[in-house]
Amino acid sequence: MFGSAVFYLGLVITTAGLILFIKPIERFHVESRSRALLIAGIGVVLAGVGLTLPARESRITTAETRLDEFVPVWQFNERHTIRIAAPPARAFEAIKSVRADEISLFNALTWIRRGGRELPESILNAGDSAPLLDVATRGGFIYLADEAPREVVVGTVVSAPRGTRGTLTPEVFKRQLAAGFVLAAMNFLVTPDGPNGSLVSTETRVFANSSNARRRFARYWRAIYPGSALIRVMWLRAVRRRAMTPAAR
Repeated sequence: MFGSAVFYLGLVITTAGLILFIKPIERFHVESRSRALLIAGIGVVLAGVGLTLPARESRITTAETRLDEFVPVWQFNERHTIRIAAPPARAFEAIKSVRADEISLFNALTWIRRGGRELPESILNAGDSAPLLDVATRGGFIYLADEAPREVVVGTVVSAPRGTRGTLTPEVFKRQLAAGFVLAAMNFLVTPDGPNGSLVSTETRVFANSSNARRRFARYWRAIYPGSALIRVMWLRAVRRRAMTPAAR
């Protein structure tokens, strides 16, 4: 998250410098176009630093979830949580049932991510007729665990060395792979919260097993992180709406 913040701060400063280049503003102490270009240059350098900062590795100490089992070591992650006034079974059913059109901004953000291109059905082009997890597992992801009403985990191979892709199975996440693989997994975890409530969290972890793969993925992750985080927050809110709406039951 820190690298992404530095990257986007650099973009803001670059944009401000370019605007001031068009029209210098003395009250901002920018009296000349050369000073505006200096500001823009500082922004470009800062953005570059954000993209190239080293990624710190994290690992679990004790496996407590199925996600821990499949991705015990990672360099990139995000986690979000929401409370839902519904029992765990109802919350878990909502997780498995939510469609893309129920998630605010999902279709807009994924349209931007794919550059407006028409793609085959996948999580980037999910449509509105099927649950999003079903779409994901038909288009590149697989179920690593599906244990109602506690946890569901999906995973995918983000990138792999040329000529090494094969059939994706859960065992791929547990064995030693050739250098250059990037694996990603996401879970939804439901914990009882009081007599008739649930605490629902979603966490995404990405593990790159070589320094080159880690550097390449870091640039991508830091660029997409704000949109990715927003999608997950909205996804949890959609789960809550579905779990608490009588018509959805």
